Amino acid sequence: MPSPSHHTQDLRIPSLHGRLFTRIWSPDHLSPSFDEVPIVLFHDSLGCVELWREFPAKLAAITGKAVVAYDRLGFGRSDPHPGLLSFGFVGDEAEHDFPAVKDALGIGEFIAFGHSVGGGMATHCAARHRQHCQALITESAQAFVEDRTLAGIREAKRGFQQDGQLERLAKYHGDKARWVLEAWTETWLSPAFADWSLAAGIERLDCPVLAMHGDLDEFGSALHPQRIAQLTDGPSRVLLIGECGHVPHREKADVVLQAVAELLR
Repeated sequence: MPSPSHHTQDLRIPSLHGRLFTRIWSPDHLSPSFDEVPIVLFHDSLGCVELWREFPAKLAAITGKAVVAYDRLGFGRSDPHPGLLSFGFVGDEAEHDFPAVKDALGIGEFIAFGHSVGGGMATHCAARHRQHCQALITESAQAFVEDRTLAGIREAKRGFQQDGQLERLAKYHGDKARWVLEAWTETWLSPAFADWSLAAGIERLDCPVLAMHGDLDEFGSALHPQRIAQLTDGPSRVLLIGECGHVPHREKADVVLQAVAELLR
């Protein structure tokens, strides 16, 4: 797929504990506008705006909608996080930073799209802001703490002990890289987090849901998208993507884009 034409705008949005770096992609060189309901992206545990790479521009082009992504506090170009993540951090996103972005940009209705732990955050945002959420899209999201999830995190943690690996993370997170890594590994591997479930504290969703998952995802089985799809009273679809790991929007971008476009038609 050729690189689409698009317009971007970068902002720094104040939140309770610091500024959030935010980028808006608008299709066809139009100035950022929310006349069409925007798609809001929620990044993964080691992610940030830059690591979405060319995907948001392609998403804006194929849907004709503005796409918004922001670095959570402590990640990417946002301000440092003031402390440790709470064990309720997945649900907290719907109460604090996402509303700050939503209000600052004047977003009314929105479509939530989250990758990995961002999928859990997108689910909480869809539930907490149900009157404004038109659709929920999750990609490689976790719905509970599975043995495969913990094994994948332990393997990744060992990998980051090799020379140069933390420096690769610092390319995107600067001197926050160590905090970013430990916020992921130490939170998920803590015995206190073992009983976490995405369904806990979420009322039934009433928007359409598309739950995508790679069949080779090293961080979770197909049980995760199935459980997410079960959370809605609206129409839902589970899309298991063949020969695909944990990052479908990079590994199978065309499949993901076509599935999203079909949902939003």
